[in-house]
Amino acid sequence: MLIIGVVGFKLTMNLSWVDALYMTVITITTVGYREIGEPTENAKLFTIFLILFSVVIVGYAVSAITEYLLSRNNLKDIRERRKLKYLESMENHIIVCGYGRNGKQAIQKLQDYNKEFIIIEKDQQVIEDSGLDDDFFFRGNANEDEVLIKAGIERASTLITALPEDADNLFVVLSARQLNKGLKIISRASEENSYKKLKLAGADNVILPDTIGGQHMASLIVSPDLIEFWDNLSYGGDEGVNLEQISFEQMFDGKRECNIIDLDLRQETGCTIIGYKSPDGEYTVNPDPKTVLIPGSKIIVVGNSKQIQKLQDVYRINNEVT
Repeated sequence: MLIIGVVGFKLTMNLSWVDALYMTVITITTVGYREIGEPTENAKLFTIFLILFSVVIVGYAVSAITEYLLSRNNLKDIRERRKLKYLESMENHIIVCGYGRNGKQAIQKLQDYNKEFIIIEKDQQVIEDSGLDDDFFFRGNANEDEVLIKAGIERASTLITALPEDADNLFVVLSARQLNKGLKIISRASEENSYKKLKLAGADNVILPDTIGGQHMASLIVSPDLIEFWDNLSYGGDEGVNLEQISFEQMFDGKRECNIIDLDLRQETGCTIIGYKSPDGEYTVNPDPKTVLIPGSKIIVVGNSKQIQKLQDVYRINNEVT
């Protein structure tokens, strides 16, 4: 603003640099000392513009500085207000409760897919040691409804609760389901007897990490080559394997039906269809090419990173959670 004023007065009133600076300062500060020389019409118009412009800018600057001076000993409140304002702007995001082993793995995968998420974590030390930006965290106890509401549970698309205790996960699932009936909820469980309880509470999916780990180790004995092949596939590289789920509505704008062979997905994108989900929720592995795709159905495809990217480009898929 100072540069604009100096250059403007220099050109419109043909003043020296010092006089132009003098005119700019008295105009911006609205002090109103004497003018240097007789202003031309252009100079008068420029002065009007500068006064109106400076009133807005200086007013905003004064309010910002005043807020800082009044709150300089309470910067935590300022960050908290900014965090709440940021959370209020989030929609269809993912809420992750707990940043333990499972929570960390979930976040890494979400970052790979550029998902918008917020982590609820009550331990400040865990937040500081995470290596992530503070903007990704909301400090609080996920068992409290107020914390879930502030994290945007009512506008979120998915909730992942990965707390170490099954009782805490159960409480979060119950609260989340009451706050958002359409929310997709994925819960971690340590004990097998917690599986049914979490499902009854409203969890869409319940993951037992210990069980999965044991099955994986046993599979290394039964079919070691197959499991090692899968483990050695890189999910991040160009040749890495990826799975993608696509709904009928993502593929077709209208209500027309189409069978798998006519879709010709392999030829068009390089991806292979390995599964089909009917509108009733029934899964079919390696579906028949004559299987008809109808509204509400979904297909599961596999391909490397480039093929999946081409698939997303062809069908304008933005990696949304389905």
